[in-house]
Amino acid sequence: MTRPRVYKTEAIVLKRISLGEADNIVTLYTPHLGKIRAVAKGVRKPTSRLGGHLEPLTQSSLLIAQGQNLDIITQGQTIEGFLPLRTSLWNACCAIYVAELVDQFTVEQVEDHPFYRLLHTTLMWLCEARSCELVLRYFELHLLSHLGYQPELYECLSCRSSLEPKKNLFSVPDGGVLCPDCSRTGPSAQPISVDAIKAMRYLLSSDRASAGRLRMNTELSHELEHLLRGYMRHLLERELRSATFLDHLRIQGT
Repeated sequence: MTRPRVYKTEAIVLKRISLGEADNIVTLYTPHLGKIRAVAKGVRKPTSRLGGHLEPLTQSSLLIAQGQNLDIITQGQTIEGFLPLRTSLWNACCAIYVAELVDQFTVEQVEDHPFYRLLHTTLMWLCEARSCELVLRYFELHLLSHLGYQPELYECLSCRSSLEPKKNLFSVPDGGVLCPDCSRTGPSAQPISVDAIKAMRYLLSSDRASAGRLRMNTELSHELEHLLRGYMRHLLERELRSATFLDHLRIQGT
């Protein structure tokens, strides 16, 4: 359906980049238009009324006018500022990582309201989370599932036999688990523990409330992060800058 010349939309700000002396190009994720980019004119001026409503990781109601190349944001009102994220560097960087995943894995102007709800739920969860790692693993798995990249965790990718609680392997290029007998079919496959398979199955089949009850020790948390980070790096063919910064923060003990 053709958009009107001026339209209103709810949106979560993923990022903004400078344009000229005072403008920004803002990347937004919306419930009914998917990911869009629009220009915020004069937003970097101290007198701008739009600035606070277009900060990254802000949910706002926006009035947007169609432009020749990029649409133009004319009005904005904050709906949710996710304020607790502003008081924790670690939680804020985890949220930036989520926003970068959304930006990298989605194309523009494809409506996906359930994915918008997943993004909003994740940001709200990060505002109160004691374990951001659990939130990130939940989001990564549901993002992969929603976009058609869910790893195979129930059958061997090669022989299609049901996976047993043994020393199985995870093949990043193939996107799933190989049984020990088929390990030669995936020379780059890496060991995956029984607990890691169980945890990923549980997170994929759970809603936010149920997922929050999962308890992971440090070893399992690191294993899941390593496996999923490698899989997404393979899909994107690049490392995310925010993921590298999270590693830096962890080393610094932030």
